[in-house]
Order: sequence, then structure tokens, then C-alpha cells
Amino acid sequence: MLLTYVDESYDRQRYWMVALVITEHHVRPLQRALDAVVRKAAESYPVDESAELHGHALLQAREDWAAMRTKEGDMVRARIGVYGDALKAIGAHDVQIIIRGLNLERYPSRAELPVSPHQRVLKDLLSCVNDQARAYGQWTLIIADEVDGATEHQQHFRLYQRDGIDGIGGNRLPEIVDTIHFAPSRASRLLQAADLVAYLYRRLASGQDSSPRARQTSERLWSYVAGRVVHEECEQHGPGDDQQGS
Repeated sequence: MLLTYVDESYDRQRYWMVALVITEHHVRPLQRALDAVVRKAAESYPVDESAELHGHALLQAREDWAAMRTKEGDMVRARIGVYGDALKAIGAHDVQIIIRGLNLERYPSRAELPVSPHQRVLKDLLSCVNDQARAYGQWTLIIADEVDGATEHQQHFRLYQRDGIDGIGGNRLPEIVDTIHFAPSRASRLLQAADLVAYLYRRLASGQDSSPRARQTSERLWSYVAGRVVHEECEQHGPGDDQQGS
């Protein structure tokens, strides 16, 4: 059995989703490894052992990591170190990373999007996850970070299984079992792992880092999981590309 953890990261140009596909035997070990990363941070810095590994919050010293930036100083190197430790833990386990994106610049306005970016990219991602599960010869269960419209996404998934993702009986995602299970990322270290990967990938893809040094740091962090990427694609859809049933 495989478990697949899904999260998204986006800006005005691209909408990205990441899936971490992991064998059941590696779920608990990776969870413990990520717990150990936070526990190590808590021993040296003003961070609680229950702190969520959230990409944006970690790099920007927000939420659970806010105490690592004070008037006396910004512990940016320490936070980057925590991020790196977490990514090293992910890369050390039997994890397959799938990345799908949508080029939002092809749409002059969001009103021209036939379906939401989340729905469009999620459908593509599910197809890739199904292919990966088939390659393993196993079924997979989908666990996604909770989002607005979760019930609607579950309904679309049921339609994909009934009518195919093309709406006319094509790929019915036979390797994906049950429904899409949405859960709060705070409750799952594996969803947090998906967030760390998604946020860093989006940051690199967008060219957000304003200095060569920052770019080099992001590239170094990415190198810890780059070898786990099995699929990476950004769809260049334009108005009218999506048909009814998408």
C-alpha cells in the first residue's frame, strides 16, 4: 500500500501542486525523523517540539517559528538549517515526488479559467499518482492539506472514478482507493513534508530569491530532495483548453 500526501503552493504566475508518494513501511520512520528535526531545533532555539514544519513560516520566521526573529537578531541561518534537516530526512526515505503546475499567465483574467486552478492541477496530479502507483503494482490513498471546497473536490474525484478523468470513460484512476482525505497539515508531519517541498519548488521556479546568495541557498536545499522527483511538468493551458467534465 502507498500513501500519497498532497499540498499546493502558488503565486500570480504559476499554480503548483506536489504529491509525496511513500510506501507504508516508510511513513512512520519519516514521521519520526521529522519529529526529531523539530525536537533538535527545540533544544537549541525558542521553538516548541510541536511546531509545524511550514515552509513559508520557517523561512520568514512566522507562526511557530516567529521567536527565531527578534529585535536582537534574525536566526535565519538556524531556520535554513532546520529546513535543510527536514529535507534531508525526506530525501533519505523511499519517497517519490510528483510535481504538476498550471501557467496562470495564459489566462488574461481568472474569470476565463473554466475550472479553478486547484481542480485543474489536482486532476493532472491524480493521473500521475495513479501511474506511479501502477508502476509500483500497489494501490494508494490520497491525503491532502485541507482547503476550501474540499467536498467539491471529493465529488469531482468520484466523477473521475465513474466517468474517467476525460469525462468519456478514459482513465478512471483505478489505483487510487476510497476518496481524497483532507486533513489539517498541523496534524500530519507527512503533509508538512509535502508543504516544504511545494513551497521551495515554487520559490525556485518563480525566481523569487532576489540575490545570487539566496538562490544558491534555495538550490542547495532543493538538492536534498531533487533525486526523489519522478515527474515534473507545468501545463501551458489557455482559454478553452478544458472541456466539460474536467
